Amino acid sequence: MSAHLLNAALGAAERGWHVFPLRPGAKRPALHGETACPRTGPCATGHRKWEQRATTDPDRIRAAWSRAPFNIGVATGPSGLLVVDLDMPKSKDKGNEDAPCGAATFEALCERTGHAVPDTYRVRTATGGQHLYFTAPAGVRLANTAGTVGPLVDTRAWGGYVVAAGSITPAGPYEAVGGPVAAPLPSWLLSILKPAPKPPQTPSGAVAGQSRRYADVALANETQNLARSQHGGREAALFRAARALGRFVAWGDLPRHVVEQALQEAGEGAGLSASECRSTLRSALDWSITHNRTGARGAA
Repeated sequence: MSAHLLNAALGAAERGWHVFPLRPGAKRPALHGETACPRTGPCATGHRKWEQRATTDPDRIRAAWSRAPFNIGVATGPSGLLVVDLDMPKSKDKGNEDAPCGAATFEALCERTGHAVPDTYRVRTATGGQHLYFTAPAGVRLANTAGTVGPLVDTRAWGGYVVAAGSITPAGPYEAVGGPVAAPLPSWLLSILKPAPKPPQTPSGAVAGQSRRYADVALANETQNLARSQHGGREAALFRAARALGRFVAWGDLPRHVVEQALQEAGEGAGLSASECRSTLRSALDWSITHNRTGARGAA
């Protein structure tokens, strides 16, 4: 068992992924917390958390996994990864027994935006879910999300980690089942996850006016882009535009009815039916308004 886990940790490190030990048979980090930090060794200059101590150094990995049959954690941020966590409905959640799983939700979103489900390295989790690995774009610091993409669809980036293939829990093993390499993060998914600058909470009159002018320019640009969209990409363009403009509705810079009317007209002008426009607008704006008022964090 220890040799199997060591080889899995070394294999992940060979891919350039920064690993650290998880408790044997579990998903929690095996490293000490800040309150128990001895301030020696790696922590001699101050406590170093699991994200800072994750490594690709094979000597350090061999030394760590020689002590116990640790499971393997992959620190997604230092590894340059964005991992999409497609979860299964929890049987204990009453009323959710028939809810679609994260994989079905993600597949429907891909179809709706006019894209195939990406072919990339993936891991089947112990509970039957999936982790889709993507390389994050340079120059963009993505954070963890919970439900931002859709129900039971979370993401792990900076500040997060995933349990690597080869790890074993009482619920079952984590197994690699997909492509051999992590594909680049699709641009349409990046547009959903990329953080947007928010205006100050209590802006001055001048700043507020500038923010509204920026919102007006964004509305004009998104409407123009949608009107010029081509067959096969129109609904995806409408979806992206609604998500982008929903933040301005959430911040009070644009009235919702103004956004809906402008995008409805542009979508119909591009060739979409009125019902297609209304359905896409409603769901995309509802999501964007909600998630630009709140934030989320977590680990998988």
